[in-house]
Amino acid sequence: MKFTEFNLHENVLKGIENAGFKEAMPVQEKTIIEVLAGKDVGVQSQTGSGKTAAFLIPLLQYYSETEKENRKKTLIIAPTRELVVQIKSEVELLGIAVDITAGSFFGGIGYGKQEALVKRGVDIIIGTPGRLIDFGKSGKINFKDFGHVVIDEADRLFDMGFYPDIKKMMQMMVPPEERHTMLFSATLSTKVMNLAWEYIDRKS
Repeated sequence: MKFTEFNLHENVLKGIENAGFKEAMPVQEKTIIEVLAGKDVGVQSQTGSGKTAAFLIPLLQYYSETEKENRKKTLIIAPTRELVVQIKSEVELLGIAVDITAGSFFGGIGYGKQEALVKRGVDIIIGTPGRLIDFGKSGKINFKDFGHVVIDEADRLFDMGFYPDIKKMMQMMVPPEERHTMLFSATLSTKVMNLAWEYIDRKS
């Protein structure tokens, strides 16, 4: 399926063209159709399958067709600093024509620049669990502000011991029926399935 067949906003299509994408990969086609229909998704998807664009394109569509004053923030949780940086780069590539601000949040560096980003206002926050929890505890991030949540590489997050942190963050958010949730994992372990069952809106 060509990206031009999804009835996307012209600004989103400009970003897709900028990235050199023409045909949607299978995970992209299925995810985009479901999410644009307003559904939550739990997706089994390997690294390199095009999953980042699969969740970013519907998010960019939302920001393109929603007035600034009515927009809800997005939280993207990823296991490593490298993946956070990679996702932010793809936001910039695909969102080149969309009026949004994205920021990356991870440990190992000082808080100053990341705190300044939050103060200025960020539409899309991409971060590792430890730093996100820190910002939540200090009141710099209010998890109830997020209307869209993406948990990327959930199995790796859990292998690295972040399962309690993910649950803690999800519990601090608005209920599943009041937010849009996307979960991506290479494997569907018991923990991944439990998280999906508890925090994804099954009625959608």
